[in-house]
Amino acid sequence: MVPGCEEAGVRLLPIGAFADATRLSPKALRLYDELGLLPPAFVDPHSGYRFYEPAQLERARLVAWLRRLGMPLARIRVVCDSGPARAAEEVAAYWSQVEADTASRRDLAAFLIATLSGRKATMPGAEQALAIRYAARTDIGRVRETNQDSAYAGSRLLAVADGMGSGGARASAAVIDALKPLEATLPAGDLLNALEQAVAQASTAVGGLGDAGGGQSQTGTTVTAMLLSGSQLALVHIGDCRAYLLRDGGLFQITHDHTVVQSLLDEGRITPEEAASHPQRSLLLRAIDGSTVALDTSLHDARAGDRYLLCSDGLTGVVSGEVIHGTLRDVTDPEQAAARLIEAANAAGGPDNVSCVIADIVPVAAPAPR
Repeated sequence: MVPGCEEAGVRLLPIGAFADATRLSPKALRLYDELGLLPPAFVDPHSGYRFYEPAQLERARLVAWLRRLGMPLARIRVVCDSGPARAAEEVAAYWSQVEADTASRRDLAAFLIATLSGRKATMPGAEQALAIRYAARTDIGRVRETNQDSAYAGSRLLAVADGMGSGGARASAAVIDALKPLEATLPAGDLLNALEQAVAQASTAVGGLGDAGGGQSQTGTTVTAMLLSGSQLALVHIGDCRAYLLRDGGLFQITHDHTVVQSLLDEGRITPEEAASHPQRSLLLRAIDGSTVALDTSLHDARAGDRYLLCSDGLTGVVSGEVIHGTLRDVTDPEQAAARLIEAANAAGGPDNVSCVIADIVPVAAPAPR
């Protein structure tokens, strides 16, 4: 008998048999052991061979099913460690986000197919005219000596930027200035290209700011911006500012942080609780700093009644998702909602600059008949 194949009277399954029973590869099982997601019941001290209890099959199969859904490992850990009701809620929330992302990609794919095949391309929902009721606020916070955030809201453009380095304030202002000309009318098919080009121009300007600063510290900025045309909202994002959508009472984060901590979360190497206090939580993987920028871009189908929040990490770093959700849901006036969120950040110590842009999507009233 292989040493360790029986523990406390329970016949253990070697990793190969356990892998066959769960449809998880031995390589995946070794990774899940390292992450603490699915540790074996026994590891042979001489060979390092892993053995599992039959009772672990249920958890392992759940992990396999969730991976087939594409769920990140950190979120799988939350599901596995929750009771049945909370686990079901987590899966439902994750799948709602997947469906929203899929719908956005489907619309973009249909538009691109029509464009590339030479047919007249009309973005879905373009026949419905929508407008924005908006508010933009930025605050220095309670600790910082200067405000390096910039925020803008207009009839078509929404943007938040968070500068860093000696020229951070000028960098965030530069990217907002590069985006402002997009308030001019644009056809829906040009939205993403226009946003990408504006950010590329801003990156060049930001690179010049770093040179002018004598290289004392790296100058750069993040940015999250949205541009409305008809019923389409184009989104461009880089860094750790965020965009949220409040729709039908549910709040969805529609951007992905480009940070070291977020990458660790995605890989399942830390938990959300560990991320909140991680010493590298402000370390960026991507930003606008004068080099070629790798942007996240997407198109979203806006609906009357939607509410969008764009904010800097000065808000999300200290204010819980529950408070953000409740404020956006319960405070109907955009100006008051933005002010309430900034007050919450400052009440939590205000360790960073904080900026909020809130936009309500409203239908354009039809002209009165003559």
